[in-house]
Amino acid sequence: MVADGMLTRKRYREVPPRVDYELTDRARELMPILGELARWGYEWAWSSPRDHERVDLGAIFRLAPGLVHTPRSTRGRVEFVVSDREQGGGAASYVLAASGGGVTIEEHPAPDAEARVEGTVDGWVHAFSPEGDRGELKISGDTKLATEMLDGLALSEHRAVSTPGAGSGASGAASAAA
Repeated sequence: MVADGMLTRKRYREVPPRVDYELTDRARELMPILGELARWGYEWAWSSPRDHERVDLGAIFRLAPGLVHTPRSTRGRVEFVVSDREQGGGAASYVLAASGGGVTIEEHPAPDAEARVEGTVDGWVHAFSPEGDRGELKISGDTKLATEMLDGLALSEHRAVSTPGAGSGASGAASAAA
């Protein structure tokens, strides 16, 4: 993918060896297409994870630039925290920053974000399931911004979702990229 101009590769002279890869502008242009492919696969192939299967929630969050489309006036950052009791109690943080009608993603804690959404792996799987049950997620801060981002991440376009504390104005249908 480096040879095709999709990734840049930065190698560090360290022990142990470390290499960072980053998407190029050319690859970023594919994000809306990848988002729609994920949405299509979800619509046609969703099934609840089996006991021995793990859902890579990071993959869903990393598709946010292709899935989440906000009004151009929406600005702010939401930290999404996934706690994993099965993997030693660790947590992963994904920060979505809305600006100009789209979002960018970073992977680190953001204590100064306008909103925070926390949940266990199971809670996030339920939230992203076709039923869209967000009852196991804890939202703090700017609930409207958090709900807007969650609605964009919802992989199914044909469902209403319930968000704790969001009131009746929360629409769960994610808008498709036009």
